[in-house]
Amino acid sequence: MKTLSISKDIRIPDPAKLAASKQSPAYGPRILFFSGGSALRQLSHKLIDLTHNSVHILTPFDSGGSSAELRKAFAMPAIGDIRNRLVALTDQGLTGNPELSRLFASRLPKDEPNEQLERRLAALLDGSHCSLDGLPESVRTIVLHHLEVFARSKPDGFDLRGASLGNLILTGGYLELGRQLEPVIHLYSKLADVRGLVRPVLDLPLHLTAWLESGQVIQGQHLLTGKQAEPIMSPVAEIAVSREETPDVPVREQVSEELQALIVSADLICFPMGSYYTSLQATLLPAGVGRSVAKAGCPKVYLPSTGYDPETFGLGLPDQVDRLIDRLLTDCPTGTDPHQVLDLIVLDSDHSHYQEPETLEAVCRRTGVRRLDYGLVTPSSSPSLDPDRLIDVLISLAA
Repeated sequence: MKTLSISKDIRIPDPAKLAASKQSPAYGPRILFFSGGSALRQLSHKLIDLTHNSVHILTPFDSGGSSAELRKAFAMPAIGDIRNRLVALTDQGLTGNPELSRLFASRLPKDEPNEQLERRLAALLDGSHCSLDGLPESVRTIVLHHLEVFARSKPDGFDLRGASLGNLILTGGYLELGRQLEPVIHLYSKLADVRGLVRPVLDLPLHLTAWLESGQVIQGQHLLTGKQAEPIMSPVAEIAVSREETPDVPVREQVSEELQALIVSADLICFPMGSYYTSLQATLLPAGVGRSVAKAGCPKVYLPSTGYDPETFGLGLPDQVDRLIDRLLTDCPTGTDPHQVLDLIVLDSDHSHYQEPETLEAVCRRTGVRRLDYGLVTPSSSPSLDPDRLIDVLISLAA
């Protein structure tokens, strides 16, 4: 593979950094990701072989699928993306972890009546279901207790069709542990030896709202992705979080001091591929995020998605870079330089994977942000970015 030097101090790939991380992942770099979706699942799973210190800041604003039913029943943040990332970062070589991961990934059938699904849930609660086989007794006891808390707390008529068992278990923990996400995330991170930190950007039951250039207002993350509803046919003008009952009123909340400290202390900040608004920009909305990114003394890298993202209707790659920078600078003191919040854009060497990349150079000249071309798409990963190549880049760039 070609070794590409992008400065006097940084080499891609960096054999010394990669070797050190593989030898001692417990001391690997703190790579911090702003991402809420599934695009990082495979990368996260592979990353634990090189570092146990990655940080994943996720959006709790999902409003579709089984998350919608849980949010409606308990007025809680969405927990599905958190579950997915915890599973991706779980060390599968440790006793009981493969079984716990399979349980968390299991779903109740979508095509059975609720009465039958209630019987399935009862079989789980009495401990006789095969899904519980192989769990260490201490883990089994906690899982069953939290599942029982959920079952006892759910309202009559709760729709169990397609429900994620992991979501139900984590919801039971959320309800018992003071209706807070961090304690239940901490508990299951310990139980499953999760090799990284997972944090919601806010621990509040808010929803994502988008104002389109056409004048349409859309509340609900699932209505923007183009997966559970028709794709948007007008560019997004602005996004914000709001309360369900007042979609036209943006809510400006501040992230915790702990989260700000995690951002400032990162060895690398990554704005990764994934749904542009619902996965990436949504994590940047709360107060304190942009200014913490600017304070961090590490490289800050944008990895644009390849292919077509329905959320970026009407936006080329240069527009996406500009809007990313603008979002971060909105939270910073006046006069903050763009390169304080974004240092580097990393693209696959084949620019045909991106929308309108030919004018990106003008953005780089105007902002001072550098661009790196590297072979990120391989025949086995196409059209997506290859996780092994991405890890080479991220570990090599980390301060």
